[in-house]
Amino acid sequence: MPGPKLKPFLSDNRLPKQADVVVIGGGIIGASTALELAERGHSVLLCEKGQIGGEQSSRNWGWVRLSQRDTREIPLMIQAIRAWDGLDHRTGRSTGYVKSGILFTAPTDKVYAQNERWSRHLAGHEVECRMVSGAELDGLMPGHRMQMKGALYTPADGRAEPQWATPAIAEAARDAGATVLTNCAVRSLDIAAGRVAGVITEQGRVKCSTVVLAGGAWSRLFAGNAGIDLPQLKVLNTVMRTTPAQGPDTSVWANGFALRKRADGGYTVASGSESTVDLVPDSFRLARRFLPALAAEWGSLKFRMSGRWQIEAKEARSWRPDQETPFERTRVLDPEPVPRVLRSSWAAATRAFPFLDKADIMQSWAGLIDVTPDAIPVVSSVDSVPGLNIATGFSGHGFGIGPGAGRLMADLVTGVNPVVDPHDFRLSRFTDGSPVRPDSGF
Repeated sequence: MPGPKLKPFLSDNRLPKQADVVVIGGGIIGASTALELAERGHSVLLCEKGQIGGEQSSRNWGWVRLSQRDTREIPLMIQAIRAWDGLDHRTGRSTGYVKSGILFTAPTDKVYAQNERWSRHLAGHEVECRMVSGAELDGLMPGHRMQMKGALYTPADGRAEPQWATPAIAEAARDAGATVLTNCAVRSLDIAAGRVAGVITEQGRVKCSTVVLAGGAWSRLFAGNAGIDLPQLKVLNTVMRTTPAQGPDTSVWANGFALRKRADGGYTVASGSESTVDLVPDSFRLARRFLPALAAEWGSLKFRMSGRWQIEAKEARSWRPDQETPFERTRVLDPEPVPRVLRSSWAAATRAFPFLDKADIMQSWAGLIDVTPDAIPVVSSVDSVPGLNIATGFSGHGFGIGPGAGRLMADLVTGVNPVVDPHDFRLSRFTDGSPVRPDSGF
C-alpha cells in the first residue's frame, strides 16, 4: 500500500567528513531542528534512512492544533504557531499552512462542560478559545447533520499539508548550509572518552560533537543499541483523502471521525476516536510503564495480533557499526490502513456531512505514531551520553508542534536560553521518580 505522494526531494551526494551537529531522522522534527541550527551558523548533517518526511510526518492529519493538547505542551505549541505563521516566507516554499480554526464538537452536556473547562487553560495566553453553539456553530459547519450541544472553537488553530511541509523545511535547511542525505542510515554513535565523537553511517564515519536523535518510531531501537532506555511504543492511525468537494473550511473533530480541508479541494478524513495497537514484544516489556496511559485511553485503543509481532521479534536489538541495521532493511514504514476503520470513519463523516456523498475516496494510508507513557515528547539531552540529544515521542502531536520543537531542540544544543521551559520534556522523568502519566487537561 503506497503512502502519500511526497514532493520530490533531491539528496545531497557527498557525506561530509565532519559536522558540528548530526541530526538523525528526516521527519518534521529533524528537519525543523536542522533548519534552526543551520540558520544559526552551525554546520549540520541531516541523515534520513529513507525519504524526507516519508513516514508519520507525511501521514498525519495535517492539523496545526493548540486546542485539546496536553497542557504541558501549550507554551511550546504557541511558539510553534508563531513559527508556522512565517514558515512559507522563511522557507521560500509553500507548506499549505492556513489558520482556519478547529472545532471539537460536544454531543452531550458532560462533554460540553469538559471542553469549556479545557478552554480556560488558554485564558492567560491571549489566545481566543471559546464554546460556540446554535447559528454560529452551524455557520462554521455548513450543512452538517449532527445533534450536539456545541463545540470548542479555537480560531488560531489551522492546517498545513504534511506532504509539502517537511520537504520545504528540509530544503530551507539546505539553503541555509545544511547537508541533507536521504537513503543514508545512521547505524550507531561513535563514542570516545564517554561522549559523542561522531556517528557511523552506512556510507562511513562522520566526526561531530553533537547528535540529535529525531527518529520517530525508530528512536527506541536506535537508543537501545546505544544503551539508553527510551520507553516508546507505536500506535497505528488510518487516514484517507477524498476528491474535491464543497464543505467547511474549519477542521472538525467529532465522535467517530475527524476531517480537514486540503489544499487540493478534497478532505482528509480519519477516525476521531480510534487508533490501532499492534501487540509486539515491546508491548510486554513496557506494559507496566504504560499502564496509566492505557487506563486513560482504553476506550480509543483497539489491540490486535498482526504481522508486526513477527517483524519486531526478528528485528536485531543490538549490532556493530559494520553490520547492516534494521534501518537499512526497512527504509520507509508503510503499514496498511485498517479497512474497518476506513469504513466506520467514512460512514460517520458522511452521516454528519452530506456533501461527502458526492465525493470519492481517492487514497488511504496508515502511519505509525511514536508514543511515550505520558503522551508528551522527549526533547532533551541525555545525561549518560554527553553530546547526545533526543527529540521523539510526540504521541500524535508532532506535526503541528514540529517547528516549535525544532527551535527548542536547537536552543538546548547551542546552550542558549530555551524558548520554553524544557523541564517537562526531559528524558530523566522516566527514571527520576516523577509521576509519569497523561494529563487530561480537564
